[in-house]
Amino acid sequence: MSDFTLGVIVYNLMLAARWTVLLSLIAFVCGGIVGLLILMLRVSGRRWLVRLTIGYVELFQGTPLLMQLFLVFFGLPLIGIDVSPWMAATLALTLFTSAFLAEIWRGCVEAIGKGQWEASASLGMNFREQMRWIILPQAMRIAIAPTVGFSVQVVKGTALTSIIGFVELTKAGTMITNATFAPFTVYGCVALYYFIICYPLSLYARHLEGKLHVAR
Repeated sequence: MSDFTLGVIVYNLMLAARWTVLLSLIAFVCGGIVGLLILMLRVSGRRWLVRLTIGYVELFQGTPLLMQLFLVFFGLPLIGIDVSPWMAATLALTLFTSAFLAEIWRGCVEAIGKGQWEASASLGMNFREQMRWIILPQAMRIAIAPTVGFSVQVVKGTALTSIIGFVELTKAGTMITNATFAPFTVYGCVALYYFIICYPLSLYARHLEGKLHVAR
């Protein structure tokens, strides 16, 4: 393979990697917002809300992301809602991400001692005030490392969106392979790009875990 061909492969995959990163960021931010809402409902103490959020988390954690992508992309048009591959990928990844983040953060909230709840309640704080001023600031310290670590799973999860036609890194790799007939080189470059994106996140998560002394 000529250097020119390799350069074209690397350049076009770099362009596709932008969409992988952008989709990951949007899904992570939107999933974090929805996940925070699910967390608040989960720890609210209201039985029907707790059961509802447990069902939500179990549904999206207990089914493959690929199936969720299919249901969104092919299911919504059946009820009259047309979605593009971009919108379907964003929605499915947001729901998937929110379920996992809500569960990660629930564990962090439950790690806070009951004395914190009792002390804040004795000051006359309601549930929202307790969460905002007392519980969440302490839970956030515990949650940072696993949250950053989970972002790696979100990035890798974007590869499945190629199945519904979203042109990200993996889909671009398939298209380039069909044009160049060099699968080893192309997918080797794809793997390298994923490593370049994910490895710094993994390192940062371990750094935060050590810095914040979460395990101690």
